[in-house]
Amino acid sequence: MTNPGKASLVLVAHGTRNPRGVEMIAELADAVSLKVGTTRVAFVDVLGPTPKEVLRELDGPAVVVPAFLASGYHVHTDVPREVADSGHRSVTVTCALGPDPVFASVMLERLVVAGWRPGDAIVFAAAGSSDRRALLEHRRAAAMLAEVTRVRVAIGYVATAEPAVPVAVETLRAEGHRRVFVSSYLLARGLFHTRLADAGSDGVADPIGLHSGIVDLVAERFYEGSARLVNEAAGATQPARRG
Repeated sequence: MTNPGKASLVLVAHGTRNPRGVEMIAELADAVSLKVGTTRVAFVDVLGPTPKEVLRELDGPAVVVPAFLASGYHVHTDVPREVADSGHRSVTVTCALGPDPVFASVMLERLVVAGWRPGDAIVFAAAGSSDRRALLEHRRAAAMLAEVTRVRVAIGYVATAEPAVPVAVETLRAEGHRRVFVSSYLLARGLFHTRLADAGSDGVADPIGLHSGIVDLVAERFYEGSARLVNEAAGATQPARRG
């Protein structure tokens, strides 16, 4: 068996028809590869290749890192199914990238560039999900943003869940907040981020995008997965204990 310490990283993203979004994932993979070695990109929707296709091309062990900000349907269902269908015999799947404090720090940076000032209220804008687990993780991520900004943070969704981002903006204004900014809890530009411009806020921060903190987080997930592969391989080679 190939040494699990030489595993390849498969970065799994959602997929988008927006070229800038695709480029961002490719740039993230390139930056991560400088830290951990071979890094491949796969998509669970809209684009290819799929995780199954990528895994079938790899001979050695692989660590699949879901590049999602919450663990919804794609993380809990699509990714495991793709891994199982690939037939790959030495692969592990890490937890999703979010929620994690690093995103709150990056979002704060993006807000400041967009004109946000201490005291301005914030709408935490997420894509949305029908999965209750993902919605709970959005609440955790929003709480992390509130902690670093020390202001009122309301959650709004672009699709699937409620309240919608414009409703969240209106709610904050009704509470008496004069300035309201939208913080994009999205990895890359695409249709969802474009919709935020019509939310009626005083400014919209850029999506999280490529950032050294995110690169480090992906690498951290990979190292955790690699260690798991090593431990599993060591356990498989231990002689059976006799009673």
